[in-house]
Amino acid sequence: MVDLTLVWAAIIAVGVFMYVLMDGFDLGIGILFPFAPDHAARDDIMNSVAPIWDGNETWLVLGGAGLLAAFPLAYSVLLPALYLPILFMLVALIFRGVAFEFRFKAHRSRYLWDIAFTFGSTLATFSQGVILGAFIRGFEVEGTRYVGGPFDWLTPFSFATGLGLVAGYGLIGASWIVMKTEDETQEWAYGAARILLVAVIVFVGVVSLWTPLTDPDIAARWFDWPNILFLSPVPLLTALLAWTLYRGIENRREFTPFLCSLGLFALSYLGLAISLWPYVIPPSITIWEAASDEGSQLFLLIGVLLVLPVILTYTAITYWVFRGKVRSGSGGYH
Repeated sequence: MVDLTLVWAAIIAVGVFMYVLMDGFDLGIGILFPFAPDHAARDDIMNSVAPIWDGNETWLVLGGAGLLAAFPLAYSVLLPALYLPILFMLVALIFRGVAFEFRFKAHRSRYLWDIAFTFGSTLATFSQGVILGAFIRGFEVEGTRYVGGPFDWLTPFSFATGLGLVAGYGLIGASWIVMKTEDETQEWAYGAARILLVAVIVFVGVVSLWTPLTDPDIAARWFDWPNILFLSPVPLLTALLAWTLYRGIENRREFTPFLCSLGLFALSYLGLAISLWPYVIPPSITIWEAASDEGSQLFLLIGVLLVLPVILTYTAITYWVFRGKVRSGSGGYH
């Protein structure tokens, strides 16, 4: 007998992870946008994601809709606890999306759309990091109802995870620019990636120590014997990937920084899953306690199995059609 709740947990986990990877680098480009060498470089790096950025956000819709359908209790607790950062994220994504469409058409007001693009990308990323921090720290629940305050998400820890995600998306964005551009813009991106790698290492270290120090259960999961033996490959692989990424930057390898950045995100995501499993509302409600009935899960699963191949095919075709370098003067997507 298949455990549909586990299947749905896996689908939502994959959806969120795909969103973080695929929208992470185009949000990172928006964060780095004002620091690009000149207007031509800004046009190039924006053109490198213009054909694909909206498709990347499909995974956010899949993860959010899946959470509502398969774990309605989680939705009813998480939304009131996180209304404000979710609202900030959505407003920021709107600013960013409109800037994509209007910036290339504007002349005298182009600087305003540049600001909107940077503001939207940075605020959306910071809000996602704050939501992550609040999720790690858990929610105050009585029975099946959220009883905390509207600003419980605003803590020094969530502020740190917000800044950490800004650095992380910035790193993956700089690595993408290295792959997609040449000459002065590419050299600038190598320099940005070097600085952001240091920032990411600092934030990963801070959050990795801060989390178990304030939660004895998470500390026991990572450091009790024999858990520490089985889980030690996660931090060791993280350190190895960070070193490989640094060497990739120093040796001017075009693909290594991006691939290693994806690997760092994957290991961080794995570490988060190990720390919080099996809770969908930490620290009290598991995925099985928050799940909808099996009939609803099966009906929705059939729909996902029909839609998922379409999303994957659409995504693969888009990336294949728009592969290769973006070159100045060769025309843009818009």
